[in-house]
Amino acid sequence: MRHMRPLSAAGTRAVAGPGAAAGGATGGEAWTAQSGIRGAAGHGLSSRRRSRSFSLLRPVLGAQTEWFSARCRGAGEPVWGVIVMQVCLPGLMLGAALLLQAAPRPVTAYTGMCDASAAAALDTNLFVVGSDEDSRLRMYHADRGGPPVSEVDLTRFLEVDAHSPETDIEAATRVGDRIYWLTSHGRNVRGKFRESRDRLFATKVVPRDGVPGLVPEGKPYKELLFDLVTAPTLARYELAAAAGKAPKASDALNLEGICGMPGGRLLIGFRNPVPHGRALLVPLLNPTAVIGGTRARLGEPIELDLGGLGVRDLAFVDGRYLIVGGPAGSGGRSHLFLWEGPGTKPRRQPHTQFRGINPEAIIVYPQFGCRRVQLLSDDGTRLVDGCPCKLLHDPQRQSFRSVWVEPVAP
Repeated sequence: MRHMRPLSAAGTRAVAGPGAAAGGATGGEAWTAQSGIRGAAGHGLSSRRRSRSFSLLRPVLGAQTEWFSARCRGAGEPVWGVIVMQVCLPGLMLGAALLLQAAPRPVTAYTGMCDASAAAALDTNLFVVGSDEDSRLRMYHADRGGPPVSEVDLTRFLEVDAHSPETDIEAATRVGDRIYWLTSHGRNVRGKFRESRDRLFATKVVPRDGVPGLVPEGKPYKELLFDLVTAPTLARYELAAAAGKAPKASDALNLEGICGMPGGRLLIGFRNPVPHGRALLVPLLNPTAVIGGTRARLGEPIELDLGGLGVRDLAFVDGRYLIVGGPAGSGGRSHLFLWEGPGTKPRRQPHTQFRGINPEAIIVYPQFGCRRVQLLSDDGTRLVDGCPCKLLHDPQRQSFRSVWVEPVAP
């Protein structure tokens, strides 16, 4: 069976990564595809043209075709796809194939993990990414794809529970030479409390033989959940009750975003709850003191209209905020927003209707600022030969993808 190809962000203004020509391949394992199919005239395709059209369309059909390939024939072209090509939509397929050829959009694949849920730039072409499945931080070349160039295991530093070690890292932001990391602070998928998932911690970027490396800084903070549920300014959100639910349940508690703010503060973004259909953000006023062991001080909450979406990640860059808004639960689509700060309304960015990817991490590079950013896709549930990526035992078969977008015109 062929390895399933990833999808690009259809409708997104995607561009090449650093060191690559715009619109071209980004190096390493880069595949391109355009979804969003429009019909075209034409019937009675020859077998050769059917084969070419189906080959180009395979990324759009995605998991469905792989599912049928595994269960209907076991090898070769999926039965379902052949039926569609020959009987149902020949003209539509040809139109899609032509569209795919005309407008490729770059997608870069990185191996060694699936659940890319938090990331930050280390220099102009190196980023570090955290997973919501383990406590390792992995570093990759942005323009190459492929395996990590190095790893840092923070299991001992984070003092995780040996019986339930998953920390569920969900957000990261770089402030100077320090990177703050935030776990979900939510229960596990079965609604069980897991102490390892309550961490706010930091790493420091240090040069090693001319290449950026990471070392733990301070000590992990474990009391943020208590601070949130007991803060008088947050009482109306009933976060104590929310914290008792599975993270994707209605009105549960699930933190997935963090970024810098003016004055050395941090801004925490909630994926869930979404009170009255508005995304919830809470300032953390003393992050430097917190990783030194001081109790957290929280600011006044902020509610944003993201069209009913919660926060999947956010970044502060060039005096403004980029926010990936996504559903609080499973399914649905994410969108990219630009927010100028308190007192203004977020503006949904045009051409950022993501399809086929699950953006959960924004990476801002110093040479691009807000003009060009990289988005990482959490691909843990993406099917690979009929199996969710996160369940694959071979790390070389595990992968996550990224796309580049231009949210603000230069």
